[in-house]
Amino acid sequence: MSDETLKTQKDQILKLLKEKSVMKQDVFRNTMAAFDLVKKCVQEISSDLNKEILGIDKRISVLATESNNYAIQLKVAGDLLEFYMHTNVFEFDRSHQMFKTGYVKQNEYNSYCGIINVYNFLSDSFKYNRLNDLGYLVCRIFINREMRFFIEAKGQMGIKYSSFSSEPLNKEQLLEIINDLIIYAISFDLFTPPVEQVRVVSVNEIQEKVSSINLRTGKRLGYGTGSDEDNNLYI
Repeated sequence: MSDETLKTQKDQILKLLKEKSVMKQDVFRNTMAAFDLVKKCVQEISSDLNKEILGIDKRISVLATESNNYAIQLKVAGDLLEFYMHTNVFEFDRSHQMFKTGYVKQNEYNSYCGIINVYNFLSDSFKYNRLNDLGYLVCRIFINREMRFFIEAKGQMGIKYSSFSSEPLNKEQLLEIINDLIIYAISFDLFTPPVEQVRVVSVNEIQEKVSSINLRTGKRLGYGTGSDEDNNLYI
């Protein structure tokens, strides 16, 4: 291998480090900043709602619990929203609609994003340590190197924020997004599973269920975006 080849390779590596690796660090920094803002908004909403609800019914509580630097839970009565930031930076498949936008065509590095996932669980799943219960991914917030964002979600939120924002993510937007998620979670009811799914049970299974209150429980997916099988899953 010639010295010229080695120099060319070194230059290529340095260019990638300077451009792509630095860009990914910027994306991570912005995602971390956005998640810190999410945590502040969750704490603020929790404190405000809890004060209001105490005057209505003391059996209902709203509580925010920070698990670690990358996760925070918001318990709202019987529902629990888990906000979880992934520590990696992601690119999208070239078939994704964002690659048709002028914003990404202008600079493809704009398409690299960090992700904040939001899951909906039943709060009893954590209260009774029902490890077999499932949560439902209700929202994914994507943040890029310019702190601009878009959201993948069901319903109006997914439509409203389907493209990269024209401005950087801010507190007012996050408060609105989190409130919409709370409304969605509370409105998304628990359905009784079909009898065919729970008709047969072994002695071991029933003993485990009784001893640990471990009946697998969750909400039904219940809206038609996938197959009939997907729309009848209980999570």
